[in-house]
Amino acid sequence: MLRSIRPALLCFLVAVPALVVRLGGIETPALLGLLVFGGAVVAAAFVLAWAAEAAEVDISGGLAVAILAIIAVLPEYAVDLYFAFRAGSEPDYVQFAAANMTGSNRLLLGLGWPVVVLVSVAIASRRSGRTVREVVLDPSHRLELGFLLIASLLAFVMPLTATISWILGVVLLAWFVYYLVRIARGGAEEEPDLVGTAARIGALPQRTRRPVVIALFVVSALIILACAEPFAEALVASGSTLGIDQFLLVQWLAPLASEAPEFIVAIIFATRGKAAAALGMLISAKVNQWTMLVGSLPIAYALGGGSGTLALDPRQVEEILLTAAQTMMGVALLLGLRFPRWGAITLLALFAVQFAVPGTHGRLILSAVYLVVALALFVLHRRGILPALTAPFRRDPEGPDGGSDDEGPVIRAGRLDPAGR
Repeated sequence: MLRSIRPALLCFLVAVPALVVRLGGIETPALLGLLVFGGAVVAAAFVLAWAAEAAEVDISGGLAVAILAIIAVLPEYAVDLYFAFRAGSEPDYVQFAAANMTGSNRLLLGLGWPVVVLVSVAIASRRSGRTVREVVLDPSHRLELGFLLIASLLAFVMPLTATISWILGVVLLAWFVYYLVRIARGGAEEEPDLVGTAARIGALPQRTRRPVVIALFVVSALIILACAEPFAEALVASGSTLGIDQFLLVQWLAPLASEAPEFIVAIIFATRGKAAAALGMLISAKVNQWTMLVGSLPIAYALGGGSGTLALDPRQVEEILLTAAQTMMGVALLLGLRFPRWGAITLLALFAVQFAVPGTHGRLILSAVYLVVALALFVLHRRGILPALTAPFRRDPEGPDGGSDDEGPVIRAGRLDPAGR
């Protein structure tokens, strides 16, 4: 058993210095604190990802995928909700809650989705000796796309009102709960395909596996909860020390650290020809971010002493608008149940452009570009709009095929389909 969980134990060893500093009340310089507590959060995040995957052996169906996606982004939730809670008594922290939320959203779709697709088509092309141009999703993924489409439409309420209200929060949380119910009902029964450490843990005898998985969950969650506050504070303090915009540091460094395990798991799936499974996990995580994460922010803000409605300044409005516009393009791209290579390259290029054109004008122009491309894709995939919008409310979420009729080598359900059918 020790051999199976050795990587998890090594991760816990990485977190020991952070626990010693935290429990001992030891003061550390900002940069050292960032390294120590950030390392602990990343290490615990890896353990969470392994435990969540291994848990699929005992939790079958679509609910397992949703739970995996929730747990995988738990470190990000802990940091973001801390900022929202702190903002209840210190208004300056509102910007950091918005920064972390928008950064994690854009990182997942702008970097995670394209990289999975590009790796998948490259691997499939090399194995088949033919040019593979796109990944094809199973029609069952319309369920997640429908939930994400409606959630992304609701997201535009925030930049339009310049607030994240508790009413919107309740609506998004209710939408998330309904999402879990629908996923649990509609999930297909299939054997989990585990890799690496998760596979070794999943192969343990049941009477050993279940206590081990629960212990890994509990210990890693406690580490994240213990380190979330000092990690968040170290991020803010490091910005001042390094002379870097604190908003940008919180927006990109924290999500990059917390989502690293999720990205790695998705890329591993992609290299093994499981493109659809990798994309399904990332789409589910995106639903979680726009529902559970955003919906929890005004509640955490109220618990911290705020009014329950977060007022957004102009920059935060622009950031959320840009994030919602990017999501709309991502959903529109997938309405045809195909993720073409050119779409992945476009998303990746637009994600990179935002760093070259910072400032209000850059964000507004980029938002307009995302929305124009999204509109064109909605027209192109117009047959897929109604099936996606109605999928959350139908017993059979698949509906008619709204995909493209183009022929050519593709990956279907993670496997090469030379006929493109």
